[in-house]
Amino acid sequence: MAVIIDGKKVSQEIKDEVKEKVAALKEKGIEVTLAVIQVGNDPASTVYVGNKKKACEYTGIRSLAYEIPEDTTEEELLKLVCSLNDREDVDGILVQLPLPPHINEDKVIQTISPEKDVDGFHPQSVGALSTGQPGFISCTPAGIIELLKRYNIQIDGRECVVIGRSNIVGKPVAMLLLRENGTVTVCHSHTADLKEVAKRADILIVAIGKAKFVTDEYIKDGAAVIDVGMDRDENGKLCGDVDFESVVSKAGAVTPVPGGVGPMTIAMLMCNCVYAAGLRRRV
Repeated sequence: MAVIIDGKKVSQEIKDEVKEKVAALKEKGIEVTLAVIQVGNDPASTVYVGNKKKACEYTGIRSLAYEIPEDTTEEELLKLVCSLNDREDVDGILVQLPLPPHINEDKVIQTISPEKDVDGFHPQSVGALSTGQPGFISCTPAGIIELLKRYNIQIDGRECVVIGRSNIVGKPVAMLLLRENGTVTVCHSHTADLKEVAKRADILIVAIGKAKFVTDEYIKDGAAVIDVGMDRDENGKLCGDVDFESVVSKAGAVTPVPGGVGPMTIAMLMCNCVYAAGLRRRV
């Protein structure tokens, strides 16, 4: 039976560590501040933003909320982002995605100052990651690596397979695994013999948005399986991209959904906020 990787537990440990760092910065007269912009009232986005506010409150990070109407123009949103870029008391800026169709997401992301890009989506952050330079790492991939490390799952020299090539998870997590000296294969919708490729993996990371797609037939005995999916099954119940029930008896370690990767994303956002404050204030 696989070890269940408890993302709730690890994320709590990280938030407690952040809380200590935030308190230490406050003693130096530095208040870590995150500005969160939400356009419209998409229910899932509202839940995410609410969870970010709670995490800020817990860790002692000051949170500024900008909840603006769905019909806000791109120009108005960019103006708000630019005003936050200029504010000395704001360390991190996060624009909750997705944005309404009339707003160009890439343009908004590129307008955020690279030194306040706590989501790690700015091209400068992505470039730094791909060349091994220090910088902001997008939160979900960073959380995946942190889970592997805190469960003492060796990456160095291991065969790592990533199913999914999104800019938010697949590509950056592949680069992070390379940084940790893993041997990395990235699979996608055009990959031939996907099952055979997946079965080579000592570490299998699945981020494709297809409920219970990966079964035990994709899993090497004893592999660590990281499920990034947030889907609904045929009964409307929250599940992942991995069929947990079939995989749990074959894998060496596996993340559940919910309670695996999800909580790590916000914990790593809190880490990025502290990093941003240190970077800007030279401490």
